[in-house]
Amino acid sequence: MANAQEHAVSIGKEGDGDVPSTPGVQALTRGVQILDIVANAAVGLRFTELLEQTAMPKGTLHRLLQALVEENLLTFDSRHQKYRLGARLFQWAHKVWDDFDLRGAAEPELERLRDMTGEAIRLGVMDGQSILYIDQREVPQPLRLNNGVGSRAAVHASGLGKAILAHLPLEKRRALLADSNLERFTDSTITDPEELARQLDLIKARGYAVSVDEQHVGISSVAAPVLNHRGEPIGAIGIIAPTFRLPLDRLHALGRDVIEAGRRTSGNFGEFAMSLGIQPRPLGVDRADVRCVIPASSFLGEGPYWSAEDKKLYFVDILAPSVHAGDPEKGTYTSVTVPELVGFMVPRTRGGFVAGMHGDIRGIDMPTGSVTTLARLEADRPGNRFNDGKCDRKGRLWGGTLAIDTSPDQGRLWRLDPDGKAYEMDRGIHVSNGLDWSPDDKTFYFTDTAKQTIYAYDFDLESGSISGRRPFVVVPESEGKPDGLTVDAEGFLWVAHWDGWCVTRYDPEGKVERVINLPVPRPTSCVFGGEDLQTLFVTTARIRLSAAQLADAPLSGSVFAIDTGIKGLPSNMFAG
Repeated sequence: MANAQEHAVSIGKEGDGDVPSTPGVQALTRGVQILDIVANAAVGLRFTELLEQTAMPKGTLHRLLQALVEENLLTFDSRHQKYRLGARLFQWAHKVWDDFDLRGAAEPELERLRDMTGEAIRLGVMDGQSILYIDQREVPQPLRLNNGVGSRAAVHASGLGKAILAHLPLEKRRALLADSNLERFTDSTITDPEELARQLDLIKARGYAVSVDEQHVGISSVAAPVLNHRGEPIGAIGIIAPTFRLPLDRLHALGRDVIEAGRRTSGNFGEFAMSLGIQPRPLGVDRADVRCVIPASSFLGEGPYWSAEDKKLYFVDILAPSVHAGDPEKGTYTSVTVPELVGFMVPRTRGGFVAGMHGDIRGIDMPTGSVTTLARLEADRPGNRFNDGKCDRKGRLWGGTLAIDTSPDQGRLWRLDPDGKAYEMDRGIHVSNGLDWSPDDKTFYFTDTAKQTIYAYDFDLESGSISGRRPFVVVPESEGKPDGLTVDAEGFLWVAHWDGWCVTRYDPEGKVERVINLPVPRPTSCVFGGEDLQTLFVTTARIRLSAAQLADAPLSGSVFAIDTGIKGLPSNMFAG
């Protein structure tokens, strides 16, 4: 690293008006600051962006960047004029993981979980086709199941095993299960490969696994993986206890805690599209014009659709997974469980509904719960799923996908016409989300949540074509993440801010017109409804919120209504 030291000394000697007393140390600190900022950027950063974020003098930043590039800690993409992390950092990361002590790193987390829950904690790794427990923390009255250190659990019938399986690369998971005998231990053991595959996709999306009576009657667990720098599982941490002490609602509440333990153990490596942290709750009393109209406990409520004909609000719970028909006047809803992750549901003109389920478009009959396949749009990408969708005023269905393993830029935007023909409209999307059209049908809006950006496209209603993608709004991370959205009759966008406690109204130029705070941190989407289309219904989520966060926001997962005094646009049905 002689060159790096020479660069550091020269930076301190050449005057920028802020020569430090220990130039080498400050240069090193600034270099680390630059690397951290670049590492947190999804698509690299330009010099001007780094200049703004670091607040360094231009000359100092230029010389530091030159030194970091020469040492292969950064690379410079001349085509896009952006700086990205260099290969040397990844070489160091490999060395870190070669020497990684899983038991030593997990030890404080095992003790923290035991003290917090009062239950037994296990650390396990995949060994062949079973889970080997390599460390534990017991409670005063330990479980008498011979499942301590050195014992094994079935990979398909344990919380730790399913947490690891779900986070394996898809091909590796399939190969392992192809050679496995899904032995039945209890009536709750999953022995059907297709059902297990669906469960593993659900676990991957949630980030944690639950097991209830699957290997031993009366024993339940919740577990999350420990991921390496590639996002691959090297182990799992789980909480195990008698089922009467771990009912289903407590298992899910503890899901966030085991995810956090896994992340802390690995030093927050891996790829996570769904955050654990939330922005601070806005100060002040709750607004009187924000009402909880459908109390619920949705893991991830999404895709609201107002039916003026039925006077019902239809929405989905992606991670239950289930579809709902709600009555905001009565404060009630009915549910139908569906077999796969479901991102949205829209009524059809011929009756019934069309839904984005996993990577397919399905038909759903609510009274019977029957599901039929209409189109297999992501058949070539079995690791993708639909996340949001709507219909334009010609009755064409638009839906966006994302990678279940949260791999960047694997998502696509699809259009399904009433005649059943499908078209890929855009690609390279990280987390597809809210979409809608301007009242004059000349602009299409589409969100990539992971990039903090709502895009605008030129739209042609007759042909259904889009062009000229450009950023419409880039939401600061301090305001949460842009999620679902809807457009009102005046052409303003209403956007739900995940982890931001609010819905924001943007004018057609992208400027904030108003912010409406909510009593929950994770609003997910919104739609206009009610008799006069002036009520904004907002779906919300409770997934991965801690017990303390849920105590502060107990209505998380419910549907809220806001009386806006502004007319919305009617929702469109699928014409196919």
